[in-house]
Amino acid sequence: MSNARSKWSTYAWYWQRISGVLLVVFTLGHYLTVHWTEAAGHSFQSSVQRLTNPMFQFWYLGFLVLGFYHGVQGFYNILRDYKIPRWLLWGAVGIVAGAAVYFVYLGFDTVVSVHTWKHMR
Repeated sequence: MSNARSKWSTYAWYWQRISGVLLVVFTLGHYLTVHWTEAAGHSFQSSVQRLTNPMFQFWYLGFLVLGFYHGVQGFYNILRDYKIPRWLLWGAVGIVAGAAVYFVYLGFDTVVSVHTWKHMR
């Protein structure tokens, strides 16, 4: 294994752990702000109001990116452990990563455009 590849694997290993810890923090924050009490607001309007706040937008976009990174990296690690043919590994990871990029795009589009939803309902 080349030195550059080994260095990348080391960073990926650390980032997998860091993203896991950050996801716990983001999940707790989500739970406390949305599900802890009935007063937190479960209505459409309270969700729109929350998502128009730049702090919550940052929070949810970070949650989204970290979640998909963690998932795709974990998927890659699992497949790599099975020592499947390289073409199959990269094909499967490419499909999952492509889907992740699409869903991250949808998430960004939703969070960034939520201010246009205020007139609904």
